[in-house]
Order: sequence, then C-alpha cells, then structure tokens
Amino acid sequence: MKKWIFFVLVNGCVSNATAQTAIPATADTVVYGTVAINKDRRIDILGEKMHAYNVALAKNIRSGKGFRLMLLSTNDQNVAMSLRSKLLQQYPEHKVYMTYQTPFIKLKIGNFVEKADAEKFKKQLLTQRLVTGNIYVLPETIEIKPEGEEDEE
Repeated sequence: MKKWIFFVLVNGCVSNATAQTAIPATADTVVYGTVAINKDRRIDILGEKMHAYNVALAKNIRSGKGFRLMLLSTNDQNVAMSLRSKLLQQYPEHKVYMTYQTPFIKLKIGNFVEKADAEKFKKQLLTQRLVTGNIYVLPETIEIKPEGEEDEE
C-alpha cells in the first residue's frame, strides 16, 4: 500500500512538472504599456543650482601642499569652542579647522603656502597669548585660492 501511494505521488509530480509549453514564434506575448512620470519642476531647478555651485567651487578652490598651525589638542570641548570663537572673531580672514580624533579635539588654523608665513602668524598668536600651550607648524594639504580671487576680496 505504501509503495502504491508513493508511486501515485511520484507519477503525479512528474506529469505536472513540465517545462514551458511551445509557443509559436510569430506570437508575441509581451504587452507594452506606458509610464507617466509626474515630477516637480523645482527638483530640476535645485539640480541646476547645485551643479552651478559645484562648478564655481571647483574653479575657486584648489588644493596643494602648504602649512597649518596646530593650536590645541584637548578633550575639553568648552575650551576648544571658546578658543575657536575667539579666533574667528579676531582673524576672520583665516580659516579655523576643528577635528575630532578620539579622544581629542584638535584645532588648526590657516592655509599658508610658505612656512615663513606660518611662522610669522605663529609669533603673532604667541604675542597675543590667545593660546596657552605650544603652537606647531604642520605640513598639510591646504586650500589655495587663485591670485585673481584674492584681489577681489
């Protein structure tokens, strides 16, 4: 009896397990439809503005070898933020870089092409006593503005 049931089940499965049926080569079973896209025109305007901004940014800022001043490496966020705000107020022409590398907050300033310029600014900061610790001149990749752009500002 068990063999008979097994035979019927296997036979039923095999007879139902057929591959694709033959379709005449001339018959096309694909139905094509249409897709309607409804989008807001403001998305295109935003894309155009972002493209123009990125092109202008790429033209104005280039990178190269230079120097920055390492002013502070601390784990106290309040000290770092207060020094950063003082520097931004007194030296708006210099860019201040604040990075976090666990567990320290590092504060750097400037984009100096020449090391002599960085040393000169370092002496200026030391005479004003904004920074209580040591100031180090670090070689880094900096942002360089073209000469024509500096004259306009």
